[in-house]
Amino acid sequence: MKFSALFAFLMLFNFGFAQANDQNSPSIETFHDLVEKEAAAAKEEAARVKSGESTFNPVPVIMSHIADAHDWHFWGEGDKSVTLPLPVILWDNGLKVFMSSAFHHNHEVVENGGEFYFNYGEKIYKTDQAGTVHLEQNEKGEQIVANEKPWDFSLTKNLASMLISVIILLVVFSAVASNYKKGNLVPKGIAGFMEPIIIFIRDEVAIANIGEKKYKKYMPYLLTLFFFIWVNNLLGLLPGATNTTGNIAVTFVLAFIALIVINVSGNKAYWGHMLWMPGVPVPVKLLLLPIELVGVVTKPFALMIRLFANITAGHIIIMSLISLIFIFQSEAMAAGSIPLALFIFFLELLVGVLQAFVFTMLVSLFIGMATADHEEAH
Repeated sequence: MKFSALFAFLMLFNFGFAQANDQNSPSIETFHDLVEKEAAAAKEEAARVKSGESTFNPVPVIMSHIADAHDWHFWGEGDKSVTLPLPVILWDNGLKVFMSSAFHHNHEVVENGGEFYFNYGEKIYKTDQAGTVHLEQNEKGEQIVANEKPWDFSLTKNLASMLISVIILLVVFSAVASNYKKGNLVPKGIAGFMEPIIIFIRDEVAIANIGEKKYKKYMPYLLTLFFFIWVNNLLGLLPGATNTTGNIAVTFVLAFIALIVINVSGNKAYWGHMLWMPGVPVPVKLLLLPIELVGVVTKPFALMIRLFANITAGHIIIMSLISLIFIFQSEAMAAGSIPLALFIFFLELLVGVLQAFVFTMLVSLFIGMATADHEEAH
């Protein structure tokens, strides 16, 4: 089973980058002072929560869980945490490569190639040997770092999770292909599990929406799309896993690839009915033209938002239910929140495959609309 090469673009798009910020900063601190100040504030807030003077705020914990990061954190805090360091790859007057563990849980400034960097809020900034941090306030009155940023091409935990999913898919489909090469009429092992799913995608998705004459060349792409999303949805439910398909950058690339495939596949009838509808008065054609062109973009945009929102919502709900124990500071709350969280978890197993199916089905539907013959379009 061949994989679509288009997914190589995922390796290129899933990185954060920014250009230098030359705005004047009203205040200057050192990075260590900033870290110590935030640690003291967090300790003070924890004491207030414990004494009942304040309520536990689950938002930072939830957002850190669903956000991307330069290392892969599994459990624990501080020096007792279990974390997998990942490569930090920067372009700043040349290539700079080092492991994220050099930041020492984002508490230290790293020197590499004569340049100094620190990680603050999972964004890497440039600084000097003293660790100078330029601070300013944004429009909301929040304090933000105004230091210059290098180009960041790091292997983040979302990208690492995608690579793991690609390896899993390559191993699984290689085993399936090997089973058929041996001439087994009845598939065995993993092939027996995969064959009904592949046949379902072929019959109920590809042939049903694209047509029996044209579906074959789109099967590698549709199968890759379905299994890639499904596997990443399942990986995201493992303890300590990442929110890969709940990352807007990932769903954007999936939607962008779909946009290219759909419109490159479009035939003369498709573009003719979109750009200059036959049998329609010219004033109406001029009115419909921009609407149709907007529709070209909104279709994959809807795919992007649907997958992102559904997967992210599941993670937020599970974390919110668990957070109720700490908000109410009562072990009795666990009797209700934990079973509900487990119910949502198992529901997410169903949502994971449904979202993969819906994304693949809608892409095949749009391809079918773009490739339909003139007679079929009517």
